[in-house]
Amino acid sequence: MPAKSAPAPDPTPLQLVCAALLAAGRPLRLGELAGLTGLNEDAALRVIHDLQRRLPELGLAAELVAGGWRLYVPPELGPRLAPVLAPPALPPLSHAALEVLAVVAYRQPVTRAEIEAMRGGSASTLVTLQERELVKAVGRSDVVGHPILYGTTQKFLLEFGLASLEELPPLEGNDFSELLRG
Repeated sequence: MPAKSAPAPDPTPLQLVCAALLAAGRPLRLGELAGLTGLNEDAALRVIHDLQRRLPELGLAAELVAGGWRLYVPPELGPRLAPVLAPPALPPLSHAALEVLAVVAYRQPVTRAEIEAMRGGSASTLVTLQERELVKAVGRSDVVGHPILYGTTQKFLLEFGLASLEELPPLEGNDFSELLRG
C-alpha cells in the first residue's frame, strides 16, 4: 500500500499571482489579484513588483497594460522562439488603416463619415480594423440616420502596449495633420 503523501503546502501569494497571470490569457486587474491572494491591493502590488524582479531569469516579464497585469515574452527572445510560435503574424496594417485607427483612437466615438471627412478619403479599412478586433461599434449617433459610432477595443490597448487611452501621445493643438498624409 503506497504511503500517504503530506498535503501540499498552501501556495504563496507570489505563486498565485504568477500562476494566475500565466493561466488567465488576459490582463488581470490589481483587485482580481488581491482577491486571489487574500491581500490588500498595496500588498498585492508589492508581490507583482517582486515577481517583475524575478521573471527575467525565467525569460518572462510582467507589465501593466489595458488596465491589468499580464505576463509576456520580452521582444529580444522573439527571434529564437519563432519556430514554436503560432499563428504567423498578420501582415502589418496599411498606411490607410493606420490613419483610420489613429482618427478613431483620438476622436472616439466617431462615425465613418467623420473619419472620411478628416482623411479626405474612404474609411473602408474599418472592416479590416474590426476583423482584427482593434476597432468596434460602440453605439449610434443621435444625428439623422443614426450612423454607427466606432471606438477602440481592449485588444487595441494590448497590441499597442497602452495601459489606457490617456497614454496616447498628445497631438499638437488637436491638429490631425501630423497623423494624416497629405
